[in-house]
Parts: sequence; structure tokens; C-alpha cells
Amino acid sequence: MINVEQNLRKGCLNCINQSMKSKVIVIGSGFAGLSAACTLASQGHQVTVFEKNSTTGGRARHFSEDGFMFDMGPSWYWMPEVFDAFFAKFGKKTSDYYNLIRLDPSYRVFFKDKTGLDIPANLDEFKELLESMETGAGNALDRFLNEAKIKYDTGMGEFVWKPSLSVMEFAEFRLLKESFRLQLFTSISSHLRKYFKNQEILQLLEFPVLFLGAKPSKTPALYSMMNYADIALGTWYPIGGMVEIAKAMTKLAEELGVKFLTNSPVEKLEVSNGEVSGVWSNGNLSYCDAVIAGADYHHVESQLLSPEYRTYSEDYWEKRVMSPSSLLFYLGINKKVNGLLHHNLFFDEDFNHHAHEIYDDPKWPSKPLFYICAPSKTDPSVAPEGCENLFALIPVAPGMKSDETARAKYLQVIIERIKKYTGEDITNHIVYSRSYAHEEFISDYNSFKGNAYGLANTLMQTAFLKPRMKSRKLDNLFYAGQLTTPGPGVPPSLISGQVAAGEVHKFILLSKPETV
Repeated sequence: MINVEQNLRKGCLNCINQSMKSKVIVIGSGFAGLSAACTLASQGHQVTVFEKNSTTGGRARHFSEDGFMFDMGPSWYWMPEVFDAFFAKFGKKTSDYYNLIRLDPSYRVFFKDKTGLDIPANLDEFKELLESMETGAGNALDRFLNEAKIKYDTGMGEFVWKPSLSVMEFAEFRLLKESFRLQLFTSISSHLRKYFKNQEILQLLEFPVLFLGAKPSKTPALYSMMNYADIALGTWYPIGGMVEIAKAMTKLAEELGVKFLTNSPVEKLEVSNGEVSGVWSNGNLSYCDAVIAGADYHHVESQLLSPEYRTYSEDYWEKRVMSPSSLLFYLGINKKVNGLLHHNLFFDEDFNHHAHEIYDDPKWPSKPLFYICAPSKTDPSVAPEGCENLFALIPVAPGMKSDETARAKYLQVIIERIKKYTGEDITNHIVYSRSYAHEEFISDYNSFKGNAYGLANTLMQTAFLKPRMKSRKLDNLFYAGQLTTPGPGVPPSLISGQVAAGEVHKFILLSKPETV
């Protein structure tokens, strides 16, 4: 009898403790939302994640059709130490959740009228490759990477972990001095040309900044740290696809007590006394002590908040330089396609002309560069036996509209260029085809102008010049993800969620200490 009474008493105390806990709502379950949820739950907060789609992962969702499994978004696994450090914070390892392998060669590049150039994972072999293309390029690479490592260690070790709520975060003399070493005021384009002259080498080394959403001439040389991530740290792949990362983070969050509500789009933020008091979803109001919006920043401000609570005007958003959108194709091929690796870059057309049609004179590209991912080259689980899983991506200007005729035209461009460089004609071997572009980015993710990667990392959109992580109008509303600090990409989003969670934790400790 005593045991029963003790258990009842203990259960009641647990209910009281749970009801007294601070309640934090996270909007969106992309990498930023998932990392924020895990971090806050580990700090003792009661966390609920609202996700508009039927599964977690944001852009890192997947779908299966006719035996093919397609990652819908991210396909490059760079900066493995960022993932390792994240899971280590919770006493876990990535290997507890997924099997990671390094790709070698890292990827294949097709230049005009040439066979594919394989980029070796081994640094010495890569130096030999560059030396064969330009005398002295091997030694130049050493010097370039030494500088890039400094930027990587400083940028990823310190700068990206700042919430960038004020310029004063960077006012410390040491950091000011470091900012000059990081070459924030020099473009990556001009920086690279101090080391190399060969156009193909330059194109190869400029390619990683495509993930940052701006032309190399507009991207600070700081981001040569992306070259370091590529060349020195390697290109990896989680068996089962990139969705395995999202699954792992979701499982970890659930282990930490996070509650997920899928098919639950947030319709409105309820505001009272200068704070968000709750969120409306599916006609129901859920109360909270703080909110982290991992959903599209512009959507949250323009659609979920009344005008008086918005930090930024529509004019402000219209002046932002957005990253490209993407025209994507998910293709199931009923044969093996020779001549492709896991990652393939088709740089056989003019890089600057394509960039001009994205950033300077937005239009559908006349001669596009594109990317092909063939994960079935590495992972047989993503396609039926003897078949190939292809994911094709053409970077395109944001804010465009497409139709089936335009999409069919570009699919044909891809098919013809694959045939030209590999000798493989897949025309009559496509047994599954699905396209995805601006309209789907908007409908699935409320993406501003249908962008794919967030805000472009130009100098005037770096650090504290990005949209703020903390609302200026509402004390307990915070933002995370690719439209705020530190910027676009999977590792930065992972970091963004952790930084935002830290700011929420500090806010609750100061304003509602009784709930922690």
C-alpha cells in the first residue's frame, strides 16, 4: 500500500514539475529546428516541434517510388566534425545512428569537350592533379590551404557561434584583427587568382561557393574555408541517404523528450505583453514561454505576425540578395549509367554566363551548368538491383515561374549532356521522373521567392548584417536557419539551431528562472 501511495505521490510531483517547466515551441523540423529542439530539451525545457509536412527533416526529406529512394534536398556531407560535435554534446556518436563513408574520388567534373576529371580524396594526389594542369599549382595549393585552414579554424571555431545580435560582439581587438586575416573585404574570386591562373582550376575552386548563394566576385575570401572543408576534410555519405541525418536527429530529440507534431502548420503567433504567448495550428492554441522559428524567416514575419510586430519591412526583404533556387529532377533509370560517379559537376558551359543569368539578369539559363548525384553508385539500397538513382540540379534565379514545357526542355538538356560526356543515352531508360522547382519550394517550405539555399553570403549579408536571430519587437521570439546567422548549408544550420537555443535558454533563465 505504501509503495502505491509513494508511486502516486511521485507521479503527481512529476506532473507538477512538468507543468512548471518552461515551454518552448520550435517551428519547423529542418536541421536548425532539430538541433535547437535537442539542445533545449537537454537543458531541461519542455519542447514541442510544429512541422507543416508529414515527416521531419525540412529540405532533407525523402520519398520512395518504384523501389527508388530519393533524398529531396541536401546531398553533400561536408564538415563531418560539426556533426560529430553535435552528437557528442548528448553523449552520442554519429555511428550510433548511421554509417558514414568517405567518397574517393570525392566527385567528377566535366569540362568542355573533355572526359570527366576525378577529384581524389588524397591531398597529395590532388596536388599532383593540379600540378599537371598548371606548373607550380601544387605548391600554390599548399599556400592557399594554409590560409584557408586559418579561416576555417577561426570561422567555424568562433565566428559562427556568435548570435551576431550586435556589432559589439566583434569589437574585441583580437577579433577585429582576425577579421582582416579572414579577408572579409576581398572576394574569393580575386583571392584565388593570386594563386592560380588555369581557368579550370579556378572554376574547380570556385565551385564550393555555389552553395553559399552568390557569385565568386561577390563572396568574401573568408569562404575559402569551404575549399578547406572540401579538399582537406573530405566528402562523405551516410548509407541510406542524407535523410538518415534527419532521422538520427529526430530520434535523438525524442530520446530527450521532444514532442513532434507533424501535419501541423503554424497559422499565427499569438502575442500579448510584448511576447509570443502561443502559436495557432490546426485551429488550436498552444501556449509557450518562448519560440524558435526554424521555418522561413520571411514567412514567419509576413504571414504569422501582425505588421506591428515585424522587425523587417517588405522593402527590406525585396532588397536582400537571395541564393539561387533549383530546378531538380528525380530520375529512376532501369539500367546502370556508366561514366558517372556519386557526385558529378557539369562545368562544360560558361560559368560566368550562367551566374549572370542568376544574379545580374535573372532569367531561365540559356546554357546551364548542372549537378548530377548518383547515390546508387555508392549505396545499392537506394535503387532496385541493376538500376540507377539520379538526382539532377540546375541552379536558377529565385522568383521565377516554371511550367511543364520549360521543365521538359531542361530535362532534355541534361539527358543530351550526359550522353555527350558518358556515351550513355538514358532517354528510353527513365522509368520514374519527377521535377521540383520554385513552386514546390514555396508550397512545401514557404520559401521566400522559392529560394533553395537561403540568404546569399555576400559581404553586406554576413554576421550582424544578416536578419537578426532575435526579434526586435518580441522579447521571446528567436530565429534559426538559413535566413539568419551563420548562413546557408547543413552544418551552418546545425550550428544556428544550437546558438538560437542558447539565446532562448539565457532569456528564460533571466526572465522566467522558476521554470528552469
